[in-house]
Amino acid sequence: MRYSFRLMIFLIGLTIFSYGIAMAIQVQYLGVSPWDMLNIALKDRFGLTIGTWTILVGLFLIGCSLFIGRKYINIGTLLNAVLVGVMVDAFLFLGFLPRPSSLPADIGILLLAIITMGIGGGMYSAAGIGAGPRDGFMLSLSDKTGISISRVRILIECLVVVIGLVIGGPVFIFTFIYPFIQSPIYQRSYVLCSKWITQRAGTMKETKEMTG
Repeated sequence: MRYSFRLMIFLIGLTIFSYGIAMAIQVQYLGVSPWDMLNIALKDRFGLTIGTWTILVGLFLIGCSLFIGRKYINIGTLLNAVLVGVMVDAFLFLGFLPRPSSLPADIGILLLAIITMGIGGGMYSAAGIGAGPRDGFMLSLSDKTGISISRVRILIECLVVVIGLVIGGPVFIFTFIYPFIQSPIYQRSYVLCSKWITQRAGTMKETKEMTG
């Protein structure tokens, strides 16, 4: 399949994923994902923007992954680290987001944000351009230690929650139930997008053979 097509899917997925993060930040008092909670805490404590901290934390994790092993780090990982931070800041600045109003509405916004992140995450992962900096770090750590990926994820995200809590991050109930909502949506999106990309690749190949 043409690389440009997969890159397009990757970028669309990143955009959707970033929009979901920005939506969740609008109602952060309900709790956000561990990594977003850390970025918000760093912003509140040290300044800079949430997107900037997203980039800095992502680059730090890429550096850790390179130290552990380079297997999961490529151009897609770097694009993910930079573009998500840039787009989150852009969405927050432009304000094209649902506004907090009442508790029921805000819960609806957060649930929609989690769903959006799951769909976008599945899309950019299915494109096969590269793992995100957080996923790459966890995969590298799992390979190095022999601990299962799911256990590494739980341990790392628990550590992130503790660090974020210590420096004043917005921890609440949704911080802990995020994975139970987002993971199945991510999995479904990944499977559907992978099938669609594979079918698209077959169609493009047949068209090329017919015209070539």
